[in-house]
Amino acid sequence: MRRPTINDIARAAGVSEGAVSAALNGRPGVSDTTRGRILQLAGQLGRVPSSAARALSDGRGGAIGLVIDRPALGLGVETFFMRFIAGIQEEPAEGETALMLQSVEATAPELTTYKRWHAERRVDGALMVDLRRGAPRVGALPEMGLPAVVVGGPEGTGGLPCVWSDDGGSMRRAVEYLAGLGHRRIGRVAGPQDLVHTGVRTAALVQAARERGLEPPPVLHSDYSGESGARTARALLDGPAPPTALIYDNDLMAVAGLGAAQELGFSVPDGLSVVAGDDSPLCQAVRPALTAIRRDLPEYGRLAASLLLEAIASGASRRVPTSPGELVLRASTAPPPPG
Repeated sequence: MRRPTINDIARAAGVSEGAVSAALNGRPGVSDTTRGRILQLAGQLGRVPSSAARALSDGRGGAIGLVIDRPALGLGVETFFMRFIAGIQEEPAEGETALMLQSVEATAPELTTYKRWHAERRVDGALMVDLRRGAPRVGALPEMGLPAVVVGGPEGTGGLPCVWSDDGGSMRRAVEYLAGLGHRRIGRVAGPQDLVHTGVRTAALVQAARERGLEPPPVLHSDYSGESGARTARALLDGPAPPTALIYDNDLMAVAGLGAAQELGFSVPDGLSVVAGDDSPLCQAVRPALTAIRRDLPEYGRLAASLLLEAIASGASRRVPTSPGELVLRASTAPPPPG
């Protein structure tokens, strides 16, 4: 059976081909009533999925949206998002709820994507990740009437429902452990400086170091990629009094930084201790295996999806913390070298 043409749908609906094209492509020029009738006919004829027609008839798209402000190629090796998204897809829901995912590389395209999805009734709600200081998303999505859940917080979420992990507590545990081993010079390779959780981790690092009388920790910012992890490791270790321990904000940078340190002649852990900010199979695939902060990232995704489905169904607005991170000790940490 051949796929119906725009002309077939126009004849069945009693409208022009231009009206059919506008309805199928989400463009203005037709009323909601006409658009709904066209999409229903198109669905019956096999031109578009029935969910598109349902979105016009009951206002529901049967999907939730997630836009990630990262390069698409980088997401292929970003274990945080792979496990987080796996958790989203595990959350059971009444009926079928799909996940619409898109990668962009700036806040403006991110907002444009959410506005387009909402206008075309493709999604019923949105998850916002990578909360940034002063970013307009927190206010913009409620203004357009799109239910949203912030992955982060609880500060700076504007009253929106949110799910977050205790980034400050995890950083303090890492500093306390390294200080207990005898380290006095601890450096950190952090994520982008404008991310809210980067600031939370930095504040916790500085406070924990001060409480233990340690030297002020040097912090270099990066983009979470392996390349930046290696580059910042070289910058931190290239000096007369380099850190004896490095804490990374994710696993990929820690693995790359481990390789860079070894290339510079640092023995891990005898000459340098390394802690990864996220645990993953990468941390156990290298030698020495990396001490890491383990978080239940699938749980993170499940909670985020659950809160969003609640907000869509009833307007509920809850703020829920995830399980605290656990410091998993492996072979990459040891007491500092003498002197």
